[in-house]
Amino acid sequence: MGNHHQHAAGDGFHRGPLAAALAVTLGVLVLQLIGAAWTRSLALLFDSAHVLTDAAGLALALGAATLAARPATARRTWGFRRAEVVAAMAQAGVLLAVGLYVLVEGIQRLVTPTDVASRELLVFGVIGLLGNAAALLVLARHRSANLNMRAAFLEVLADALGSLAVISAAVVITLTGWMRADAVAAMLIGVLILPRTVKLLHTTVNVLLESTPAGINPDAVREHLRALPSVRDVHDLHITQIATGLPVLTAHVVVDDDCFSSGSAHSVLDQLQTCVAEHFPVSIEHCTFQLEPDSHRVHEDRLTH
Repeated sequence: MGNHHQHAAGDGFHRGPLAAALAVTLGVLVLQLIGAAWTRSLALLFDSAHVLTDAAGLALALGAATLAARPATARRTWGFRRAEVVAAMAQAGVLLAVGLYVLVEGIQRLVTPTDVASRELLVFGVIGLLGNAAALLVLARHRSANLNMRAAFLEVLADALGSLAVISAAVVITLTGWMRADAVAAMLIGVLILPRTVKLLHTTVNVLLESTPAGINPDAVREHLRALPSVRDVHDLHITQIATGLPVLTAHVVVDDDCFSSGSAHSVLDQLQTCVAEHFPVSIEHCTFQLEPDSHRVHEDRLTH
């Protein structure tokens, strides 16, 4: 049995940017709630509810990042690394629900338009957009770091699109008096956000179902391992993913009987570990191999029949 791993928490959870983005979003929320009460604008109140949802998502992301940074324990040998995946899935679920609600509400407002105080709406829309832009700048550099950060970036991006929609609707209503512009803008937000949200939700579900990580072909891995000197066969191969950047491989590797008597088993193990860590597009640094002599196949066959 052999294993090779590097899964220290490090500082890759980006709590600082998440905290900054959350603070900005909360500030925008307070201002928009004041604006909604002042203007009695349903559109702005609706966008405020959207901002509130995003603030909750960012708070969830920050909590997950804090948990993920905690060290592993005897009870939780991976620590809380998977917290980022759970948080990202929760945020994607919330975004999906909000997006669908926006589409339904937009259709209803097309049928029955709502009066909007357009000039005041424009002012608070600009305020919201400036806040969203600041939060996006904070998160943009880290948005590809992990699933949690991707979800947080999408939350703020949805907010920014919402602010743009509010501004666009306010301008159209001010110039033309066409109240349905608000509904059209809201539906456009849903169309832009939903595909990204579904993709993120699909990715997180795949991780939780322990599907093979994207970019890794188990058949190619198996064949390449089989081609190594002294390796006869590879079976019970499993490749999963604990969290972003943390793929895991386990396998039973059948080797020549004399590997154990000659003391070359450790050399075979080194070759196996080097192969999966360096040969493939996605490096698998945490791997566990069970080396079995070729004569052990008879025992394996008995267990499986």
